[in-house]
Amino acid sequence: MNRYPWWKYAALVVVLVVAALYTLPNFFGEAPAVQVSSARAGQRLDDGVVARVEQALTAAGLRAEAVQFDGQTLKARFDSTDAQIKARDAIERALNPDPAQPTHVVALNLLPRTPAWLQALHAQPMYLGLDLRGGVHFLLQVDMAAAVDKRLAALVGEVRTVLRDRGVRHGGVRREGSALIVRARDADTARAAADTLAREFPDLASTERADGAETLLVLTLRPEAVRRVQEQALKQNILTLHNRINELGVAEPVIQQQGLDRVVVQLPGVQDTAKAKDILGRTATLEVRMVDESPEGLAAERGDGPVPFGSERYPDRNGHAVIVKREVILTGENLTDAQAGFDSQTQEPVVNLTLDAKGARIFRDVTRDNVGRRMAILLFERGRGEVVTAPVIRTEIGGGRVQISGRMTTQEANDVALLLRAGSLAAPMEIVEERTVGPSLGADNIRMGFNSVVWGFAVVVAFMCVYYRLFGVISSVALAVNLMLLVAVLSMLQATLTLPGIAAMALTLGMAIDANVLINERVREELRNGSAPQTAIHKGYEMAWGTIVDSNLTSLLAGLALLTFGSGPVRGFAVVHCIGILTSMFSAVFFSRALVNLWYGRQRKLRWVSIGIAPPRADGQAR
Repeated sequence: MNRYPWWKYAALVVVLVVAALYTLPNFFGEAPAVQVSSARAGQRLDDGVVARVEQALTAAGLRAEAVQFDGQTLKARFDSTDAQIKARDAIERALNPDPAQPTHVVALNLLPRTPAWLQALHAQPMYLGLDLRGGVHFLLQVDMAAAVDKRLAALVGEVRTVLRDRGVRHGGVRREGSALIVRARDADTARAAADTLAREFPDLASTERADGAETLLVLTLRPEAVRRVQEQALKQNILTLHNRINELGVAEPVIQQQGLDRVVVQLPGVQDTAKAKDILGRTATLEVRMVDESPEGLAAERGDGPVPFGSERYPDRNGHAVIVKREVILTGENLTDAQAGFDSQTQEPVVNLTLDAKGARIFRDVTRDNVGRRMAILLFERGRGEVVTAPVIRTEIGGGRVQISGRMTTQEANDVALLLRAGSLAAPMEIVEERTVGPSLGADNIRMGFNSVVWGFAVVVAFMCVYYRLFGVISSVALAVNLMLLVAVLSMLQATLTLPGIAAMALTLGMAIDANVLINERVREELRNGSAPQTAIHKGYEMAWGTIVDSNLTSLLAGLALLTFGSGPVRGFAVVHCIGILTSMFSAVFFSRALVNLWYGRQRKLRWVSIGIAPPRADGQAR
């Protein structure tokens, strides 16, 4: 009746061993470290960086506890924050001799002290939120004027294209401040242009004014259109920051709008603002321009003359100069997707771009009109431009699919695709507030939260052991197993633990013991009714199961509602709460039942159980 087969005990042992392994990494803590990464998109570190870092540390009289190099970042771990700061300065001087043109990003970080054998099992500690681990907090101001300016700059080319396609003759389109000026030879032509543009661009308001014998059509953005441009710019910036930080591996960032033109960014675990600024600043933009192949442009490309007016000089991936025209044909806004792949003929790594309908139409027209000329694809990052490739246009390219190649490695192709896929900022952003939450403050929060859980656990265990005797001890062991399972599951999921999450843990302890109270009281009731001890144990667990499921199901529904509709700290509380309910049902019912069966189930002539009530007298009457 109260016996488990051996395979159930084996399954429970396996669960306990796995839970213990994935709980262990959370007890080793974190060590101060210095992280080194490349300052350029699409460029990885080489093995020579490891030797240079080790030489710099040796020259500074420092010794790293461990140096980890995964081909993309190098992380050196130290035993104290003093050594960490000294190492950061030494590595910075060695890798970036010219501070104005840094080639590497050297930043402070925190690394888990998890032993190698646990890391080999992919056992990692939980992520800690900003309030527990420390990190950086930014308040960013979006430059709304720049967003409108960018839209007006794009409208110049669009207006010119529409007038040309509709056969409306004009004397040129230029921009003056916040207005676009279309020059027409007479009033009739101006009105024809106004009617055409009104149909194509309902966001533009037009007025006419005389300029000698000619008529000028003045186009301005309507107020509602300006407001819509600003709202879209803010939303695109938030989405871009989400994509950028998520794809670069920052765990559980907080990115949310504040007011009409500000964005709050919180990055847990990042110790210094330099690293955080680097992550936020790594926004690549794509521009497609024509190469200046005039005699003056070719001479400037060879270094035999100045750059012609209306053109600019940019280096390619090999450092050679390429002279491109200032006029931008396409930007990253016309890009809908970017994926790394391989050329079907040469099998070289490439980046495949997909353009939207507007970009595909412009690209088709430009390639049709410039067959035999070179087109440059430029990647701008942190204000510096680089020519990724400048191929010769062999034929018209339609369909909106473009391929970038340029002697890239597979990793470089993946990195460039990542940066382009995450998009560009619709408007520049300025940091108006930055705040660092130190690890010491986070450690204080962890200590206070840990103490609350420990004291809550101790009080519950003391009560259960006194009131239910041996069954109380078994319930307390099940409660400890529940806590271990909860931490293990959070670690497996790599969830982020915050202060509200610790509060949810303390609450889970009280809710978890409730199931054992129901079981124990049911067993005591059966004993009082005269049932045999083995029968009372069996009925106690069987009859209490339905009540336990009902009570936990209602709590789980409430937790799921918080998880669905909540945000920020509320979601952190809800995640721990929901997982805690599931683990408590397992530990309170199945694990405690296994211990009871192991202790009492093998006794053939069981006379009584230790559950806090006195056994009956020899004459069968209760004492």
